[in-house]
Amino acid sequence: MIPSKYHNIVIEGPIGVGKTSLAKRLANELGAETLLEEPDANPFLPNFYRDPQRHALSTQLFFLFQRVEQLTKLKQRDFFDRPIVADFLLDKDPLFAQLTLDNAEFQLYTQIYQHLKVQTPRPDLVIYLQAPVEMLMERIHRRGLKMERGITEDYLRNLADSYTQFFYKYDAAPLLIVNSSNLNFVDRSKDFELLLEHIGRLRGPREFLNQAA
Repeated sequence: MIPSKYHNIVIEGPIGVGKTSLAKRLANELGAETLLEEPDANPFLPNFYRDPQRHALSTQLFFLFQRVEQLTKLKQRDFFDRPIVADFLLDKDPLFAQLTLDNAEFQLYTQIYQHLKVQTPRPDLVIYLQAPVEMLMERIHRRGLKMERGITEDYLRNLADSYTQFFYKYDAAPLLIVNSSNLNFVDRSKDFELLLEHIGRLRGPREFLNQAA
């Protein structure tokens, strides 16, 4: 059983790690509302995967505006009316921007980000999912989304490294780092129950879940 103090939970991790699937299952378990990224709504994303250098700024700004709008609508309601499980952390948004934009574009993005960034309640818990790049690539290929066919292993490796660096320093909320290599939270109930039990036992500001094969 997850303690009631975890009212605002964020699931994070690189593409293909399973954050949205876990967010949906966790929300269902808690009777919570989901706050999810909407990549299908971004008209620039397929072009970005084909030609990142040309379409990075438009793709990044669309996602920024989208996420800020979602969080702004959330602020206009009673945030604590129902538990929330999200699959994105706005504080992490500059990570993608710095990885994909040139210096001038990143300076422009940063100005817009600082201007638009909304004040949101601090998450009660952030769950950061990790997996080897080879496994991420396999999962991406297996789900077969047309717009993701252009994702390269080099891009995914740089992204995963950026996540590692970001969460190495992250201390804005309690953090559970999960090696999901041998865990399947959607198809194996025992894995999901293991995660719930681990969350229920959390005590420190940073803990790890690493299940051996």
